[in-house]
Amino acid sequence: MILVSSTVAFGQTKTTQALDDKYEGLSLFFYKNTLRMLNQTDDKEFDELIKDIDKMKFMMIDKGESAFTSADYKKLKSAYVSESYEEMMSGRYDGKNFDVYLREKDGQIKGTVILANDSSSLFVLDILGKIALDKAPALFKTIDSSTDIGKKIKDFAGINEKNEKKAEEKKSEAKKNNDPDTNNQ
Repeated sequence: MILVSSTVAFGQTKTTQALDDKYEGLSLFFYKNTLRMLNQTDDKEFDELIKDIDKMKFMMIDKGESAFTSADYKKLKSAYVSESYEEMMSGRYDGKNFDVYLREKDGQIKGTVILANDSSSLFVLDILGKIALDKAPALFKTIDSSTDIGKKIKDFAGINEKNEKKAEEKKSEAKKNNDPDTNNQ
């Protein structure tokens, strides 16, 4: 039992585990077999993209719901660096900021962490293995467009949209109740 639990934890960084423990969100694990199942169109480029991935954890955190701030994001990036991950690239794609970190051992890439950050959500891919750095956005797009996983992500995001709408309605109602012109009518 101890061997099994240590195998499951291997490959996932302590930082990702701490993030998962601290914030509510969507967490999904993928192994090589399940990643291949995402390739519903038998895309050779996708097969090439995932060929060096042994295991991956995908996380999505709603920043508004969990009170995740830009200061928390800076701490998160520093925590990966403290685990011997080196920042390899930063960029922007499809409205998201991407930060990619790699951990090497004996000249081989052993781990990859990809952070995708936008105004409302934080996405984390913690990978045991490696992917071509310029293909990281394509991996996010494939995960999102996968029928089952995309639905889970959209459902999760939909819940958050409903919560945002309720908060706006409450603000609007509170404003009406505190507006002197409305109260005098």
